[in-house]
Amino acid sequence: MKIQKFKKRIGLIGFGCVGQGLYDVVEANRHLGWEIGSICVKDKEKPRTLPASAFTYNVQEVLQDTSLDIIAELISDPKEALAILRQTLQQGRTVISANKKVIAENLPELISLQQKYGGVLLYEASVCGSIPVLRTLEAYYGSEPLVEVRGILNGSSNYILSKLHTERGSYQFALEQAQELGFAEADPSLDVEGTDALHKLCILAAHAYGVLVHPDEVLHFGINHISAEAIELAAAFGCRIKLVGSLKAVSTTQVSLQVLPTWIPETDALYGVEAEFNGIEINAQFAGQQFLKGRGAGSHPTGSAVWADITSAVRGYRYTYPKLCASKAAVAMGEEPLTLLLESKDRLSLDLLNLLKATALYQSSDLRQAVVSVEPQQLKLHQDALKRQRVFVAAIPKSIPSKHLFSALTSATAVPA
Repeated sequence: MKIQKFKKRIGLIGFGCVGQGLYDVVEANRHLGWEIGSICVKDKEKPRTLPASAFTYNVQEVLQDTSLDIIAELISDPKEALAILRQTLQQGRTVISANKKVIAENLPELISLQQKYGGVLLYEASVCGSIPVLRTLEAYYGSEPLVEVRGILNGSSNYILSKLHTERGSYQFALEQAQELGFAEADPSLDVEGTDALHKLCILAAHAYGVLVHPDEVLHFGINHISAEAIELAAAFGCRIKLVGSLKAVSTTQVSLQVLPTWIPETDALYGVEAEFNGIEINAQFAGQQFLKGRGAGSHPTGSAVWADITSAVRGYRYTYPKLCASKAAVAMGEEPLTLLLESKDRLSLDLLNLLKATALYQSSDLRQAVVSVEPQQLKLHQDALKRQRVFVAAIPKSIPSKHLFSALTSATAVPA
C-alpha cells in the first residue's frame, strides 16, 4: 500500500547559524514532504545565502499565517523570543525553540501556557546541540530515580579548554580561535562565564528530577579567569579542567545543582570529550550509568536537533514532564564541602578566605593560589564577590589526596583557620 504524503510547511523565524542549519536540513529532506513556507529576519542589510525576496521582515506575517503547520523560533533576542513563544502557544499551535535562556528563565509559564491553550513547545536543540538528552530523560528515565546527571554542556568553553590543555597557549588566543571557527560569539560572555551551561542545567533539572528552578538560584562559575598555571597544576595530577554542570540527588526530596570548572581525571568519561563536543553522563538508580556524546555547537548539529523536534511534533510528540507531575523534589545546595582551587592574578586575601569560612588547607607562597574546603552554601553566598575580584574557581575531586596538593603548590603553607 502506498502511503500518501502531505506537504507540511514550516514558519522559520531567524536565519542565523541555527536557522541556516535547519534550512539546509529541510532542503536535503524535501522528499519527506516538508518545506520552509516563510522566513522572517530582522536585519535587512545583513548578507545572507538567500535573496532578499525569500524573507519577510514582519514577524506577524509568520505568526498569523494559518497555512504554516509549525513555527521554529530561532532568534537570539530573549525578549522577542519570549513574545513569539507566548503568542504561538496562546494560539494553540506548535512551536520549536533553541533559546535556552528564555526557556530556563520562563519554563513554569511556558508549561502553563501549553496546558491552558493546548499548544506544544519542544526545545531539544536548546540543550547540547545534537545530543537527544531531553527525549532520553523523558522516554527512558521518566519513571526511574536518578542519582546524578552531569556533563559538559557548552561546546564553546570546552573548545577553549581543549586548546589550553593541548597547546598550552593563552586563554585569549584560544578564545579567538573559537570565534574564528564560529564556536563562540563575538561577545562570548554567556559561554565563558558559565551562563549558557547554567541555562541548560536548569532545563535538564525539569526533565531529570521534576524541579523548576530559576538560574539565579544556582551556584555557577565560568572559565573566563583561567590561567596557564591552573592548567599546568591540573595536568600535573593527570587531570584536565572541564566546565561541568551537575544535578545530584542529595536526598529523596532534594536536588543540588552547580556549574563549576572541575578537574577531570583520565578515568572519567568526560576526560575524552574534546573541542566543541558535549558529553552527558546519566546515573540511574537501577539502569546504572549511560553516557551520551555529540556535537554541542554548530549550524548543522543544532539545526538537526530542531528538525528532529519538528518531525516528532507532527507525529504527536510532546513533553509530558512525568517527574514534574509526580516529584516533590526541591533545590538544595548540599552540605558536603567542596575542595576548590582558588586563583587570582593578584594576592588572595585572608579576608576573602575568611569570608568564605574556608577550612584551612594550603596557599602558595605568592598568595595567588589556594586550595580550600568550602561549603556550597557559602560559595553561592559569595560568588558575586569572587567574580568581581576575578578569582578563578575550580573543583578538585576527592580522589586527589590533600597532601599531594600541598606539595604541588610551590613552597605552600597552611592557611590559618
